[in-house]
Parts: sequence; C-alpha cells; structure tokens
Amino acid sequence: MNKNDSILESMSFTHEIIYWSQPVLERIHLEILTAIKEHGTLTKAADSLYLSQSALSHSIKKLEGQIATPIWKKDGRNLRLTTAGERIQTLANRVLPQFSHTELLLKQIAKGEAGALRIGMECHPCYQWLLRVIQPYLEQWPDIDMDVKQEFQFGALGALLSYEIDVLITPDPLYRPKIEYIPVFDYEHKLVVSETHKLADQAYVLPEQLTQEVLFSYPVEPERLDVFSQFLSPAKSTVKKHKYIETTEIMLQMVAAGRGVCALPGWLVDEYAKTMPIKSIRFGENGISKQIFVGVRKDEQHINYLKDFITQAQKTK
Repeated sequence: MNKNDSILESMSFTHEIIYWSQPVLERIHLEILTAIKEHGTLTKAADSLYLSQSALSHSIKKLEGQIATPIWKKDGRNLRLTTAGERIQTLANRVLPQFSHTELLLKQIAKGEAGALRIGMECHPCYQWLLRVIQPYLEQWPDIDMDVKQEFQFGALGALLSYEIDVLITPDPLYRPKIEYIPVFDYEHKLVVSETHKLADQAYVLPEQLTQEVLFSYPVEPERLDVFSQFLSPAKSTVKKHKYIETTEIMLQMVAAGRGVCALPGWLVDEYAKTMPIKSIRFGENGISKQIFVGVRKDEQHINYLKDFITQAQKTK
C-alpha cells in the first residue's frame, strides 16, 4: 500500500466514524413524541403504540444520548416535551401523514387495488355539486375507496400539503409551488335576501345599500370572502354586523326569516329558492364571477383515477 492509498483509507475510515456518530432520528421517535403529546403520560403513550414502557423509554433515552439534550421531562405524573422534543414533534406532524399515505399506496399496489381518494372540502356550498360528481365517478372506478372530509372545509390547503387529503375543492385557491389548481366550472356569486326584503326587486345591489344590513357568512376570514374583497372593501364600505353560521340551511333560514342577508353561489341559491322564500341579486352591475377549482399535488396530478375525477368534475354542472 502506497502513501496515497493509506491517506485515502484513513479519510474513508474517518468519514465512516463521523457518519455513524450522527444522531439517527427514526420514525418510532416521531410516533412516540406524538403519542406523548396526545396522551400526556408514558403509560397511555405506550399503550397507544402497543409498546412496553421500558421499550418506549429506552428508545427515547438512546436518542437523547445521541443529541446530548433531553427530549421530555416529568411534570408531576405527566410528561412534557422540551424545546427539542417540541421541534421533533413538529416534524412528526408533517412527516407521519406522508409515511401513512405512502404505506397505503404500497399496500394497494401489492393487492392490485387502484387506490384511495380523500377529498377535502373548502367550499361548503359545493357539497351538493360534489355528490353529482361522485355518483358516475364511482361507477367508473369501482375499486376506488373514497372519503369526503368536511372538517377541512375552512382551511384544507395544509391538509393537502401534509398528505391528509388527496384532492381539495375550493373557490379560493392559495397558490403554492407543490400544488396544481384546475378550474372545473364557472359561476356567479350573488347576494341572497328574503322575498320581502326591500332590495328583492332590484336587478343588482350597490355597496352602500348594505351598510345597514346584517351579513351571515361561513366562518372564514373577511378578506377571503368575495362580498368583502371584491365588492364592499374596494368601495370602502361595510355592513352593519357580520355573523358566522356554519351550515348553509340555517344561514338561508335566517335570511328567509328576514334576519339578514348572505352571499352564495347563484346556482345553489336557485336550488333552495324552489322551496324557500329567498331571491338572489347580482353584486353591482357586472356581478362577481367565480370558479370552482380542484387542487392536487403536482407530483400526483397524472395518476389515472385523479385525472378522471377532474374530468368528471369539469363535466358536472
């Protein structure tokens, strides 16, 4: 062995020592800290993961030794995460759903299954439209498992980014580099009033005509509501009072009873107007034009069953 070979071997050995001396953060660490965060005690965390308390403690003590800092500490009978533990648990919130999503896909591939489609709704009025999309889609894809998650209806982008859902239905896309939004249909956003309201016979409403009105809306930030961002705010106008209501039916019942007004897609108001004493009015002379979008992760937009869902959505009005 010449001198250069000896130096290279020494460098290689040194690199190996440095590599193996680095802390190894494993999936089990993420699951343990998530369980501790959720349950608060070692006993309950161990039970939830089907581990013994000693195995759970040993795993974390080994990691603490590698990073030379504590991850949790006792707070009475409970465990509390340290700053380092909280940092790891924050990582777990992002990474664990991706592990689960990938494992599910691998199991489906192994079984020859097509896949699963988890839909997040950020458009509460769109639920009835979605039902019309789903029926023919399931007939076309009988092996697809489907779930609609309405708990994300007012903030689902994070769920799409963290792999908790596969599709996001929204009229107000928040663009991110990893997300592709595909428009599926156009509609007009309209003011909804009772048939006896003083504005009911007008072709359109002006911003200043709403200054004494109570406005009902879904629990969304005002800046994300079109009635504010595209109608009232540009005119430096506002309403007398703004109240949140989560369900479309209750909101329209309140409007029909003359308690206030709201803003909804025109196609939805037309459906409810068949059985309720309500009317829709255009916002301004030109109205507010909107689109419904389907959001998917860019690296998955070419999956066949996702593409076909988007196609079906574009055909359904």
